[in-house]
Amino acid sequence: MTSSTQAPPPTEVLLQMISGFWLSRTIYIAAKLGLADLVKDQPRTAAELATATGTHAPSLYRILRALASVGIFTEDEQGRFVQTPVSELLRSDVPGSMRAVAMVELGQEHFPAWGNLLHSVKTGEIAFDNLFGENIWEYYAKHSDDANNFNDAMSGLTEMSNQAVLAAYDFSGIGTLVDVAGGVGGMLSAILQRYPDTRGVLFDLPHVINEAGSFFAAAGMRERVTLTSGDFFQAVPEGGDAYTMKFIIHDWDDEKSATILKNIHRAMNPGGKVLLVEMVVPARNEPHWSKFMDLNMLVMAGGRERTEAEFRALLANAGFTLTRVIQTPGPVCVIEAVQA
Repeated sequence: MTSSTQAPPPTEVLLQMISGFWLSRTIYIAAKLGLADLVKDQPRTAAELATATGTHAPSLYRILRALASVGIFTEDEQGRFVQTPVSELLRSDVPGSMRAVAMVELGQEHFPAWGNLLHSVKTGEIAFDNLFGENIWEYYAKHSDDANNFNDAMSGLTEMSNQAVLAAYDFSGIGTLVDVAGGVGGMLSAILQRYPDTRGVLFDLPHVINEAGSFFAAAGMRERVTLTSGDFFQAVPEGGDAYTMKFIIHDWDDEKSATILKNIHRAMNPGGKVLLVEMVVPARNEPHWSKFMDLNMLVMAGGRERTEAEFRALLANAGFTLTRVIQTPGPVCVIEAVQA
């Protein structure tokens, strides 16, 4: 007797893996067209959605049918497509929206660069740079729509990771907290709201810092935050009791990462600590998103995800001793290190 829960044969498993990009690109179409926004108030037929999006109704129906087969939308008996908890995350107006993430990871820059992955495997070079003739940051400087999608994607991921970090780490007792490359201040704002005795310093590039003032003003915390701009490869603000960086070190190779960390080491108050919010790659065969994000860093930026041992060595090279790796409720960890 064959169990109904028996695993599919290896051929079927591998075929599903091989064709995984079909699903990814289908999700991209849903995100790009804003389909989840269009069905948020009521179910709609493919014809109605095609009219709203300027697309070919029979072809759009085929997209929607495929998405419904994996739980992204549901088709009812009237042929209308209904929101599901998964498609809800593709709306543009919900907390933790993944719409921008889908458009960035599956759109104009990441998807073609992943097609050039073999170049990275053969040479160790960045696939994106080889394909586009410039690095990703230069590309975003020239393509404002893609850059805005990227910033929106990072904001969406920030909302999710902020709550995970706050649930896992106790920031009490930190007088001055410096957030290095902290964007417009999403994580710093969340920490300051929870810890009213802490003052913040937000440090990023000038065009980013220009937007941060209104963000903190709207949150009612402008007087508790010092905004300063610069290049973290040259220096970071002095006088912090703790320095945070979220999803920054993974953008860079060991040499550049060590430069940033050494600048922090020089700038911090005696007895200070650094807190890195990053994924930590588990050993051997354990499934973990970090192992594929590591490939994304190889393709896009030349950075990497790291194991605990690799973080320990990197921090030691910059004059720090790794003290704790704290797993959050999400995929990220808080990596705590103190001056050696």
